[in-house]
Amino acid sequence: MAARGHVQDPNDRRLRPIYDYLDNGNNKMAIQQADKLLKKHKDLHCAKVLKAIGLQRTGKQDEAFSLAQEVTSLEPTDDNSLQALTILYREMHRPELVTKLYEAAVKKVPLSEEYHSHLFMAYARVGEYKKMQQAGMALYKIVPKNPYYFWSVMSLVMQAISAQDEKLSQTMFLPLAERMVEKMVKEDKIEAEAEVQLYFMILERLGKCQEALDVVRGPLGDKLTSELQSRESKCMMLYRRLRRWPECNALAHKLLLKNPDDWQFYLAYFDSLFHLMDQSWSPPEDGEHCPEGAVHHTVAEVASFVEERIAGEDGKDARSLRGPYLARLELMHRLRQRRLPQESQLGEPLELMVQFFVKFGDKPCCITDLNIYLHLLAADQHVQLLRRLSGLPAPDAEGSAFPEDTKALQRHLCACQLSRALGLHHVLDADAKLRLVAELKAHYRHGLKFGKNTLKTELQFSDMYCLMAAHVYIDLWMESGDETMAWQCLGLLQEGLSNSPSNAQLKLLLLLLFCRLGAFEPVVDLYASLDAKHVQHDTIGFLLTRYAQSSGHFAAASQACNFALRFFHSNQKDTSEYIIQAYKYGAFEKIPEFIALRNRLNQSLHFAQVRTERMLLDLFLEADIVLSLEESVKAMCLSAEEDDIPWDNMRDNRDLTVFACWDPNDRKLNEEHRRRSLEEECAWLRLRSLTLRLLAALAALGRKPSPPPPAAAAVTENGVADKTSTLRGLLAQLGHNLQTATQLAERRTQYPFLGPPATRLAAALSCGSCQCQAAALQLSLNVHQLDAVGLDESCELQTQMCNAFKSLAVQLQEMLNKCKGELLDMEGGRLKIRPSLLENLIFFVETACVVLWVAGFCTKVLRPLKSSLQKKKKKKKDASAAQPAVVCGFQELTASLQDVLAQALEHIKGQEVAIMALKMADLSLEGSTEEEHSFTRTAMDKLVSSHLRSLQEAAELLKKRADSVKNLKI
Repeated sequence: MAARGHVQDPNDRRLRPIYDYLDNGNNKMAIQQADKLLKKHKDLHCAKVLKAIGLQRTGKQDEAFSLAQEVTSLEPTDDNSLQALTILYREMHRPELVTKLYEAAVKKVPLSEEYHSHLFMAYARVGEYKKMQQAGMALYKIVPKNPYYFWSVMSLVMQAISAQDEKLSQTMFLPLAERMVEKMVKEDKIEAEAEVQLYFMILERLGKCQEALDVVRGPLGDKLTSELQSRESKCMMLYRRLRRWPECNALAHKLLLKNPDDWQFYLAYFDSLFHLMDQSWSPPEDGEHCPEGAVHHTVAEVASFVEERIAGEDGKDARSLRGPYLARLELMHRLRQRRLPQESQLGEPLELMVQFFVKFGDKPCCITDLNIYLHLLAADQHVQLLRRLSGLPAPDAEGSAFPEDTKALQRHLCACQLSRALGLHHVLDADAKLRLVAELKAHYRHGLKFGKNTLKTELQFSDMYCLMAAHVYIDLWMESGDETMAWQCLGLLQEGLSNSPSNAQLKLLLLLLFCRLGAFEPVVDLYASLDAKHVQHDTIGFLLTRYAQSSGHFAAASQACNFALRFFHSNQKDTSEYIIQAYKYGAFEKIPEFIALRNRLNQSLHFAQVRTERMLLDLFLEADIVLSLEESVKAMCLSAEEDDIPWDNMRDNRDLTVFACWDPNDRKLNEEHRRRSLEEECAWLRLRSLTLRLLAALAALGRKPSPPPPAAAAVTENGVADKTSTLRGLLAQLGHNLQTATQLAERRTQYPFLGPPATRLAAALSCGSCQCQAAALQLSLNVHQLDAVGLDESCELQTQMCNAFKSLAVQLQEMLNKCKGELLDMEGGRLKIRPSLLENLIFFVETACVVLWVAGFCTKVLRPLKSSLQKKKKKKKDASAAQPAVVCGFQELTASLQDVLAQALEHIKGQEVAIMALKMADLSLEGSTEEEHSFTRTAMDKLVSSHLRSLQEAAELLKKRADSVKNLKI
């Protein structure tokens, strides 16, 4: 509620206390105050709406909605009521009701600019583009202002963008929008830059590049002033689309004369050169080369131009610009790609890189600039380059010869980073790598003296030494399997964070290490301290959610999923507000971008994963504990028939290059890794989604419908058959997807350590979790069939079910056996860790939940069948008859379930005792100082605490599940 200014209307004065209560969050008092006011003034509509807002915020949604509808039906036209209802409907996530509200208001007050404007914005919130177009024109007729006219034009463009039929866009919507703008151009009514931008957008989407070029180069182009070189950039883009390479080349040449550091124009300059060469273009004998001026159509001319720019930089007293020096390397790279002999005219790559390093080696960007062109060097030049660059020798035993200032430090650091990028770190043996780590740590600690007075929010100058040393430790760990390297890496990163608490790269790598070691507890705080903003929850959120559930931190996993889902759900509402602001301020070119962002997030792989995992997690934690499975599924509004995941339009928005990495190209993440990772993620998501839908189908079978009248018996049978057909269809899909998943898992793709995390797919298949869950869910079909047939005529089916019961018990026991072993174990001062055992234990817990739900369904079916059989026996007085085979088999299954759950609890208890008995003081870290040892112990304490927490949460859930076995008696 906005604070109100000077009040003239007595009603405003009466309503002021209610507004204040709502603003301060005192909703109960707001309701009471509204009730008092309504006793005196029954027709004060706004008071009713404010009361409804108070009710909505106190959780009484139904009461609030009925009160709001009561006021809406009266079609109010006072501003207070309309604004309050708008706020209420937005809080209810019902923006479509706001449109009806203002439609009624506009009918009653047809000449109100304000109400027409509100109606347009209400349509914008729900994406009613056709109605927006009509509302914009109606507004323009009442108040002939340019913005309103162009609101209508933009709404036509949005109809074109959102239309399913591309032909309709190109033949109707966009041509109509073009004609509307042309009318304003002819009448000389174009006033603002936004209107020219919209005209340009329409012509561009129609593919009328020449007409768009005429607009940009004509008098209307003079209005394009908000962005630097906006006019030139648009001309360049259009020349490229029109394949007018002479103009493209000449314009790039002109712009580089003005700004020799603009990289986008160097790229256009080189692209146009090679296109001209491919076309064997030559300039005309008379007159200008092209409207933009002189064209450089030979390599010699372009090389000469670049050398002139470099000479200009070399002669400057001020700091040189990097662009010309990089342009020379880029030109060399392109000439080599085409195998053109002119490459040698530019010089030796090694000499050019040394020259670049001399100029810019003290800048952090030097490594990222040179890294792109390292492939130009021959293999035997790698060491030679490092010798040329290394102005500082390695520190000797006394630790002398360290950089004297931050510039020297940055040069040495850049040389070290280049050394790693050239693969020189990776060819070292283990002892040499340890010496390298010692050297990097010495440089890191020496460099701390330059940052003694830095703020906590600033990074230390030598942080990258620490990070690189951690990378070398990880190399040693991956190559040797020696966990001591991992422990020392953890300690080093902890030390780095103690000196530089805001370094995101140190946090990210520490977070990844803890996750890989199965410790999730410290990760929560690390991720929170990264302070991820907006879209980062989608791009890096997978680092948190991937490991949350698999490490057994169910409560933290639930919180992580909720946190991510809040962002995704708010995206829809926020995007609508961004679009409205773009209309208000004439930023028309941003509107399609906002729509694209909304679609990108709605189709996000991470969104689908988080939504699915959150619902499964809620079922594992609550179904048949807090609520029954049927009630839990109903509360989630989960449908077995509907699959709301956009499989065909799935977007992988993960930022897989978020970690700083200086590895050579053959060790870096490549496109094949990305493709395989996405395949595996989608395969795992399909299995989880199908499991979730199968549980919804199981819950639907478990709901006993009320007995129908005899006439409707056939209909009911059909209804039940439909439920079973859904279950059959989902089971068939699950079987097919399990086969595909098995093939993917057999590839055993190894990703770089800093690449995408492997999915849980391979572990789920190897421990037998997927197979056991599929078998349990398949059994539910047999149970349903038994319910239809009865106990008397189902001997073969009962035998089949008994075998399935035995198989389930055996599979669960085998899964438990794969969890056994020491999670953490100290041997001779060396700590061993086996995080795979913890992951197997979590799979066992999840699978036990699924088996117990199926067993619960069996109980619901078998109990009445057994009861009716006993009644028949009593009538026949045949008390000696044996129990049906399926009943005996089910009783054996429940006994086996009790036993295996008891074993699991005993195993967890044993692990807890063993971990608590570990003495971290005995941990041997050879070559570590006391301070290093202290940081490592801190990290190890966090790891141990996390594992204990995982075991405790798993045990708590298993105890609740073990208690539910008692309810399975028939």
